[in-house]
Amino acid sequence: MWSLFRKKPLLSEQDTLFQIECFKWLLTHFGGDDFYQEVQLVLPTKEYFPATVDSKESAAQATLQQVMKLAGMENWPVTLQAQEKDPNLHVAPTLIVKNVEQNPLGTFSVNEKNEATITYNPKITVNPTQMVATFAHELSHYLTGTAPEPPPGGWENWEFATDIGATFLGFGIFQANAAFNFQQYSSAGVSGWQTSGGGYLTELEHSYSLAIFLLLKEISPNIALPHCDTNVRSYLKKALNELARGNIINELKEVAYVPRT
Repeated sequence: MWSLFRKKPLLSEQDTLFQIECFKWLLTHFGGDDFYQEVQLVLPTKEYFPATVDSKESAAQATLQQVMKLAGMENWPVTLQAQEKDPNLHVAPTLIVKNVEQNPLGTFSVNEKNEATITYNPKITVNPTQMVATFAHELSHYLTGTAPEPPPGGWENWEFATDIGATFLGFGIFQANAAFNFQQYSSAGVSGWQTSGGGYLTELEHSYSLAIFLLLKEISPNIALPHCDTNVRSYLKKALNELARGNIINELKEVAYVPRT
């Protein structure tokens, strides 16, 4: 009868399994000492983002460079480009044009030489959390695209795996606080992804990924919690408690890293 009072799992069985399998995939191909000894929990503080900027363009460039450095990808070839500004929907003081497509927050594409281009919507330069989360997601695409095998469930699940990959790189607080929506696009010779706000993973799912990251890295939750939004803070605490009652973390710590020759 006591089963009536057991707490309902935060995620569905399928979603929990996907997170576990994604972390196994990431640990197999991008883990080892690089993950356990080098990857940091990146915080929204001046310690991690110390640059002083004088324009929106320099803010975007400095932020991308710092995200790449913190991700251990500072030497990867990336070109950063600003998009055109969103169309002005306010055509009169009391008249707004509806159903006009807005530019994505960011896009990523890679050419046949594995050289990446990241574009960004100029409006994200006034929202540092959104800007960091956007760039971390695009760089996660760049990194995970080099994996020798597809993510769990195949490449059609790549967007979801990329969300988790950004947390794996240390940017889980930004991902959970921002919660984006990504759409795939294609053009001549390249394919890429664009962000528009919402989230392939929910706040709860992002928080669960962040909890796994903290436990794998043995980082005190008290370091992360003060920087989390209200909902994320609540979800993170619940996820940490749930994970502490199971064997998921021990199972993940046993995953062997397979270096590429």
